[in-house]
Amino acid sequence: MEFLESDLFNYLLLPLLIALARVVDVSIGTLKIILISRGNKMLAPVLGFFEVLVWLMAVTRIFQNLDNWACYIAYAFGFAIGTYVGIRIEEKLALGVLLIRIITREDATKLIKILRREGFGVTAIRAEGSSGEVGILYSVIKRKSIKNYVEKIKEYNPKAFYTIEDIRFVSQPVYDIPDKVSKRKYFSLRP
Repeated sequence: MEFLESDLFNYLLLPLLIALARVVDVSIGTLKIILISRGNKMLAPVLGFFEVLVWLMAVTRIFQNLDNWACYIAYAFGFAIGTYVGIRIEEKLALGVLLIRIITREDATKLIKILRREGFGVTAIRAEGSSGEVGILYSVIKRKSIKNYVEKIKEYNPKAFYTIEDIRFVSQPVYDIPDKVSKRKYFSLRP
């Protein structure tokens, strides 16, 4: 009991514990918000429960030590680090599905062929842009595949304009499965 009242505990260990609690609860909260934005109705409430539980434990210690400035600093520091950690965890998990839209003035036949060979579904259409005919390619892919997909764009059609959007819901669960690629006829977007 004497240790819990020592300066070592109050100004070093307690703030460290508060900072760690904030890292945990804010990381959980960041993941929860991302899951909510992606329509995950099951895991988000469970994460919310643990987020608030950890937060209550941290805030309780703050209120028990209102005269301890180190606890305030630790609380804010834990929040900042927790936000960063939550974002990094979400990046590593690569949850979700993306829509990639590529607009190109160049013939995209080779890019389409390579993307399909890699197992990506590609829908290609001809369109009219502000400076003439363009090709538009659409793909819906798992988020974890984005790096590979973008590398193919940069390698085979580096001048292409592309956008990437998060998708909340997709009607079919098959996006990019390399072992299911069929023999397709490839067509040119140019006449």
